[in-house]
Amino acid sequence: MEYTIRTMTLADYENVKRLWMTIKGFGIRSIDDSKEGVARFIRRNPTTSIVAERDGEIVGTILCGHDGRNACFYHVCVREDCRRQGIGKTMVVTAMRELQKEKINKVSLVAYKKNEIGNQFWHKAGWVLRDDLNTYDFILNDNNITNFNED
Repeated sequence: MEYTIRTMTLADYENVKRLWMTIKGFGIRSIDDSKEGVARFIRRNPTTSIVAERDGEIVGTILCGHDGRNACFYHVCVREDCRRQGIGKTMVVTAMRELQKEKINKVSLVAYKKNEIGNQFWHKAGWVLRDDLNTYDFILNDNNITNFNED
């Protein structure tokens, strides 16, 4: 079966969220991952977020944004039955090419330590696990709660 990789639009939101809800261990934030939150993200980054489609269904996503200097990947996923077919790699390359057009030279991402499949994917793709820095968060809105898909 063939798939298509293209830029994500807000019209994709319901199908994208439906996919996110099927990914075990996936963290969904109540505000950032709402339709309004994703709309804000896409408006700020109109060309760099990616979806993969197969037979009219979204089977993969990357939210990708940058600050003019560094980029970050969020919510990288491929539907379980579509994995190991090059979809994730093709989405990553597509997003990185869009970033290069915008003169962005570095991309980072966060993978939860317990996400063994994701960490294996990034390691095999040549991404470097950093141990020279600590990551800190400061919560500006306590209502933006992260829920994890456990099923």
